[in-house]
Amino acid sequence: MNRRKNGKFVISLDLELNWGVFDVFTIEQYKENLLGAREAVPQLLKLFRKHNIHATWGIVGFLFFDNKKDLLKEVPDELPNYDDTSLSAYQHIEQIGENEIEDPFHFGTQLINQIKQVPNQEIATHTFSHYYCLAKGQCAKQFEVDLIKAIEVAKKHNISIKTIIFPRNQINPDYLSICKSHGVKLYRGCEKHWLYKVTGKQDSKFKRVIRLMDSYMNLSGHHVYVLDDLVQKDGIIDIPSSQFLRPYVKRMSVMESLKLRRIKAGMEMAAKERKLYHLWWHPHNFGADLKESMNMLGEIITYYQRLNEQYGMESVSMGELANTLLKKSYKVKHDEDSNENRGVSHAINQMA
Repeated sequence: MNRRKNGKFVISLDLELNWGVFDVFTIEQYKENLLGAREAVPQLLKLFRKHNIHATWGIVGFLFFDNKKDLLKEVPDELPNYDDTSLSAYQHIEQIGENEIEDPFHFGTQLINQIKQVPNQEIATHTFSHYYCLAKGQCAKQFEVDLIKAIEVAKKHNISIKTIIFPRNQINPDYLSICKSHGVKLYRGCEKHWLYKVTGKQDSKFKRVIRLMDSYMNLSGHHVYVLDDLVQKDGIIDIPSSQFLRPYVKRMSVMESLKLRRIKAGMEMAAKERKLYHLWWHPHNFGADLKESMNMLGEIITYYQRLNEQYGMESVSMGELANTLLKKSYKVKHDEDSNENRGVSHAINQMA
């Protein structure tokens, strides 16, 4: 069986703790989720190890520190100049605690070390400071400074960054060439539907409601993707999401079966048609109802295993999938060049 042609199941997670929500919630408002995220990560890793699930973890660069002093040393000279200064994580640093034990909301070396110890877990960047690429006021140069710092800090932990997951899915097409110039050649794109188009502005209530409904009923399609279409002409690879995995919520428990049915239908379509299905979420999403959310994920992984046995569907990280696609792209180009050379040689021989 040519496994390159099998369907692919990708999981990506955005690990950010309070750096991803400080401009939305106070710590007191979101404390249960944030502390729950620290419990969720080891449980997720245990589940992934047990069932050989490959995953990509997009990690905010600030989490690579275990104390405030070391973080402050790495603050770059050029910061994002957001019009709305409340978006800047740098404005928030002075309010954090001194170390990971005192302040479990803003430091993450313990979690990162756990991820590094589990096979088949790719560590990607979620930018250094949870950078908003579509926010007014910031610019390409400021993004590049942030990206360079994220790569440098990860390298100190013996991690080579090849993948980027943009915070809040704010993908600025003009910044992709910057990523490529620093060796980051793949990213997680959004679902190809107007419901999931990100502009940097707050979505209307109508759009948010429809998007919520889409998690339980198929309103926008299953968002499965032809693998060969993921490699763009400039060599950048877009591995778009299929579905945001909403956590278990008590007040919506009667809808859980619909959500799972929707996800399984998309996974099955991808497996049968040898396409990509990409599920993503934040560990802090699971924090409030961890047991129920983990049971939900367990059911999804059990279904993946069934698809693996029946159709050969494979669990791959974003980086692994990109490597497969690049090898295939290189082989196609090599074969085309060889055919062209053979054609030229034949023409010369005919003329002789």
